[in-house]
Amino acid sequence: MPIHIKASKEDIAENVIASGDPGRIDLLSNLLEDPKVVNTHRGLKVVTGHYKNNRITLATHGIGGPSAAIVFEELSQLGAKRIVRLGTTGGIRRDTRIGDIIVATGAAYPSGGCALGQYMPGICGATSPDPVLTTRIIEALVENKIPFKQGPVFSSDAFYAESPDFASRMEHYGIVAVEMEAAVLFGLGWMRGFQTACVLIVSDVLHGEEAFKKYLTTEELADLFIKTGKIIMDVYSRYYRGE
Repeated sequence: MPIHIKASKEDIAENVIASGDPGRIDLLSNLLEDPKVVNTHRGLKVVTGHYKNNRITLATHGIGGPSAAIVFEELSQLGAKRIVRLGTTGGIRRDTRIGDIIVATGAAYPSGGCALGQYMPGICGATSPDPVLTTRIIEALVENKIPFKQGPVFSSDAFYAESPDFASRMEHYGIVAVEMEAAVLFGLGWMRGFQTACVLIVSDVLHGEEAFKKYLTTEELADLFIKTGKIIMDVYSRYYRGE
């Protein structure tokens, strides 16, 4: 029984967009008809409304794997069948720029970390998104002529542990960007049976002259969040019409 999201199954749609910052939930709520706040407990704001006559829930998952795991678990218990994380990320690959849109095709994570170590002790879990849902988001971005990059991300457990050396090493491993929750989302999706995807906006970069010098806020990235949020909602409306 969910104890952090104080909502009923009737309050949660099958299709969910989740983000770490409740401010992004407020922003995306503007795209919904008749948005209704169904949870504020623990600061985890959850809103459900309609987009093109299709029910969608917007949910705050907080910062880091453990917080996000609780929210993803409880959303699944309440009937969510799909969860797309829409968040920010730090650019690692040298061609990443602030404002880039990145579609995560997989997520590496610290050995035993990102909350997954307690779910699967001694095992590196399957942390790839649902391929069909992810492909449909990519196709929608292409169809709408919205530039994006794609590739694996690294889900970190320590925001302030990053460094230029870390970025160089991750790029050598083929990592495009760093964030904190994709791995646990993907891992739980396969374990619990819900579909997942992750779309990220580069808020800062860890390479070159701009490294660690500029970090854009939700307000500064608002237009990009609206644009990408609308793409995800359009995919839900086109392919996944819930009750």
